[in-house]
Amino acid sequence: MIRWRSPTLLHSFLFLGAVTTCEGAYAKYAQKLLTDLMTNYTSALRPVEDTNNILNVTLQVTLSQIIDMDERNQILTAYLWIRLVWFDAHLRWNKDEYDGLDTMRIPGSYVWRPDIVLYNSADNHFTGPMDTNVVIRHDGQMMWDSPAITKSSCKVDVSFFPFDGQQCRFTYGSWTYNGNQLDILNAMESADLADLVENVEWEVLGMPAKKNVVQYGCCADPYPDVTYTLKLKRRASFYVFNLLIPCVMISFLAPLGFYLPADSGEKVSLGVTVMLALTVFQLLVAEIMPPSENVPLIGKYYIATMTMITASTALTIFIMNIHHCGPDAKPVPKWAKKVILQYMARMCFVYEVGENCMSAESERQEPALVSNTSCTMNGQVCPGREDDCIIRSGQETVGSVITEEREEMDQILSPLGSLKRNPTNHNSTWRNGIFLDCGESRDPVRCRKGGVSDGERKDDGISCDTHPNDGPLLHNIEYIANCYRDQRATQKRTGEWKKVAKVLDRFFMWMFFIMVFFMSLLIMGKAV
Repeated sequence: MIRWRSPTLLHSFLFLGAVTTCEGAYAKYAQKLLTDLMTNYTSALRPVEDTNNILNVTLQVTLSQIIDMDERNQILTAYLWIRLVWFDAHLRWNKDEYDGLDTMRIPGSYVWRPDIVLYNSADNHFTGPMDTNVVIRHDGQMMWDSPAITKSSCKVDVSFFPFDGQQCRFTYGSWTYNGNQLDILNAMESADLADLVENVEWEVLGMPAKKNVVQYGCCADPYPDVTYTLKLKRRASFYVFNLLIPCVMISFLAPLGFYLPADSGEKVSLGVTVMLALTVFQLLVAEIMPPSENVPLIGKYYIATMTMITASTALTIFIMNIHHCGPDAKPVPKWAKKVILQYMARMCFVYEVGENCMSAESERQEPALVSNTSCTMNGQVCPGREDDCIIRSGQETVGSVITEEREEMDQILSPLGSLKRNPTNHNSTWRNGIFLDCGESRDPVRCRKGGVSDGERKDDGISCDTHPNDGPLLHNIEYIANCYRDQRATQKRTGEWKKVAKVLDRFFMWMFFIMVFFMSLLIMGKAV
């Protein structure tokens, strides 16, 4: 075991000693090379052999990460790797004289470096790239790699927010050297995106580079620069689920205010509540958007929806006034009956109880007016001469009156109540619950009851004995019938106005539903 280990340990020591010797020799030659290069070297002057020569500087940018996009202040914060390559005519050596040493890394402050800056920087402290080492090759090539966190101004166009895309520019150029002294070139046609860290909000579409030569008003010499255009597209999922979909759902609640019953008292309250909810979302969008003339797409949607809700609330108030038209209201105009109660009612599927889409409501026939010269019984006119008797059953006359009024009318129409109140009635009389009116005739007239056959006419015939003091009783019954008829007409007129309001409610509900649908479809189509 000892015989085999001794050569192995010996070889290890010899190898380590050789490496240490090589490193020592390398450090020795590197120190000698640095001393020789820095002798009579100044970092204050442009490193060219002839001052009339143009120094070419090659720029290469690698985008590592998009840190933040401040739309309101229009500032883009990004993490970049910047590489500058140029040739220094005073830093060259023969590598054979220095044991094959071809590259050397020294602090950047030892050598001249081009004053390449970001023209559109928005940093308050004007911090540039990190002061890292410079790699020097034996042929005089200088390569300076440095990371930088840049804040650049970016013109933000939020016209299609949240489905917008932005283009931010990084313009690099020399701050003091013109194009006759220093020329800047782009190493590649675009920035390197191989090491890019994906951003949760922005998708990078590309970062092409372009060289420009600009002549500023202050100076006659040209100033070249390289501009990198960062093309971004917003990932809209966050804003769709947190701002857009809630707004769409709230917008669909606005037309439902027309579906609420007018007597519920919540129609206007619903519109106002929806308006307040949309105002809150509008304020959230306004906080993150720059105060510019370009209104974002989602802001236009909010404004359009709020305008629609305002209009719906105003129409709701107008329709409620129509619904609550009182007895003093005028009758529904003929054109409204034809257009609204016929055509629009069928279009909006508004029907009364007993109606369907195939047949309309049959108009009820009003009973004929009470006449002092007609003789009727249960709505039938008895034939006779000019002064024919009118035979009416008190119980059947008030049979069409609603239940609550029947008892009162029966009491009024009873023989005791009528005769006691009208003792001077001589033209009318009550017999077996039948009211007989003979007008001015004194002759007995034979009339039959309603619903009695001709065969029973003789048995059931009733003689009409006229009395001159029975006239006020007929006028009382006529007054009651006219009052009931007026009440029916008022109810019918009020019902027609309520139906007009109901038809208008359904019409505006469908119209606003269609408007909300197309507005939502339009804004969702921008996401495709």
